[in-house]
Amino acid sequence: MRIADEQELDLVEISPTAVPPVCKIIDYSKFLYQLKKKAKEQKQNAAKITVKEIRFGPQTDEHDYQFKLKHAQNFLSEGSKLKAYVFFKGRSILFKEQGEEILNRFVNDLEEYGKVDQQPTLEGKRMIIMLSPKKKK
Repeated sequence: MRIADEQELDLVEISPTAVPPVCKIIDYSKFLYQLKKKAKEQKQNAAKITVKEIRFGPQTDEHDYQFKLKHAQNFLSEGSKLKAYVFFKGRSILFKEQGEEILNRFVNDLEEYGKVDQQPTLEGKRMIIMLSPKKKK
């Protein structure tokens, strides 16, 4: 403690359970600053996951389907997660089978780009499916 006072630094107890207890003479405020800086760097380097959405209607045409499929392939190859859904308006909710067919076909066409996180589920007027990109080898 005397040495720490002479150097105008702090005496920090590292391992209190050790015999004898392990202590270190450091500038504690500088130490805290460096810890915050490291945590901030780690947070910046962490992968940010984005979720892209693609919307279909129960009677989506072939051209529109292919167009959206191409976008989905790009999104998955970028590393984004994909949320595809069929939106039912008015009485089109009667065509749940068509919506499920579209989503299942969509999953089969994207098999080499991503894998299914969540099977098609009906939530209100939407039938939703979640896809995540496959890991690159």
